[in-house]
Amino acid sequence: MAKLKITQTGSPIRRAPEQRKTLIGLGLNKRHKTVELDDTPEVRGMIRKVQHMVSVAE
Repeated sequence: MAKLKITQTGSPIRRAPEQRKTLIGLGLNKRHKTVELDDTPEVRGMIRKVQHMVSVAE
């Protein structure tokens, strides 16, 4: 399965609680942290919710 490299670029300060929880669900909790996850529809949906705070590389 394809992998996605997700890096948090923005801070969750002054964001909606749902967006903070989505970042935690992706395994991100600090700026510039990078995780590698499988490319699934669930992960793509989570990325779409916080697209303004993350960068994605395939």
